[in-house]
Amino acid sequence: MPAKTRLEQIEDMLQDEPNDPELRYMLAMEHASLGNDAAAVDCFQDLMGRCPEYAPGFHQGARAMLRINRMDDAKAALRQGIPAALRVGNEHAAGEMQELLSSLE
Repeated sequence: MPAKTRLEQIEDMLQDEPNDPELRYMLAMEHASLGNDAAAVDCFQDLMGRCPEYAPGFHQGARAMLRINRMDDAKAALRQGIPAALRVGNEHAAGEMQELLSSLE
């Protein structure tokens, strides 16, 4: 039996911990690293809905949206992510998202 891919391993872990934000983030990033930005965006949107305080999801989700030409969605994600990051004291993430948003406007 062939070894499971990283994607399959993450999906298996999510069966046990479906609301773990880090696992959801890892799943989205794995899709992105495989070049499947549409699936990554779906995963990031799921993460944003489940864990609205998980700032990295908004930032990387916006980047994935940009790669598939969803500019308005990317801007909306950044506008949600900046205050989310500030609420949890993640000024670095808020600054990076603000910089990206400013470059898009």
